[in-house]
Amino acid sequence: MTICMYDKKMDISKIRNSMSQIVCVTNRLICNGDFLDRIEEIARLKPKAMILREKDLSEEQYKVLAENVLEICHRYDTKCILHSFVNVSRALHCKAIHLPTSGLLSLSEEERKYFTTLGASCHSMEEAVKAEELGCSYIIAGHIFDTDCKRGLPGRGLEFLKNICNSVIIPVYAIGGITAAHLPDVFTAGAKGACIMSGLMQY
Repeated sequence: MTICMYDKKMDISKIRNSMSQIVCVTNRLICNGDFLDRIEEIARLKPKAMILREKDLSEEQYKVLAENVLEICHRYDTKCILHSFVNVSRALHCKAIHLPTSGLLSLSEEERKYFTTLGASCHSMEEAVKAEELGCSYIIAGHIFDTDCKRGLPGRGLEFLKNICNSVIIPVYAIGGITAAHLPDVFTAGAKGACIMSGLMQY
C-alpha cells in the first residue's frame, strides 16, 4: 500500500479560485475522517472533476462505493469520473472513465465510443499522442514534481509537461506533487489544469 503524504496540509483557500481547473483524485486510504463526508466537502468546492481512484477494491466493492460517490457528485453538479472499472461504469450508466494507458489500449472501439468522457494517464509523448488517436477527451500527464507517492523517482518536470501539451490538442492535466505554488507554472506550460490527491484528501 502506497501512502502519499505530500502537501497533506494544503491551504484550500490558496486554490479555491482555481477549483474549476482542479481534478480531485481520490484515495480513501489517506483520507482524514469519513471518506464520503470528505467527498461531499470537495464536491461542494466545485472542482473540474473528481476521479474515483480506488484501485485496491474488488469490482463489487468499487461498485457500491461508486454508487454513493456518483450520488454525492450529482447533488453538487460535480463531474464524477470512474477509474479502471469499465464494467462498473457501464452497469451504473456512467459515461466517464479514466484508465491507465494499458487499460485504454485493451478497450475495443465500441467500448471507447460508449464513453463521452474518456481519459488516460500518460507518461510519455508517445502515450499522449496514442491516447488522443484513440479518442480520449483529456489526458493526465505525470508525475511532474517530486512527490512521496513516487519516492525515489524524480519528477519529469515542467519541460516534459510543456512537450506533452504541445504534442496534443486535447486538454492535459498535470499530476504529481502539485501545490498551490505550482499552479501558475503548470498553466504557463500549457496544461488545462492540475490533479490533486493528498492535498484534498487531508486538508
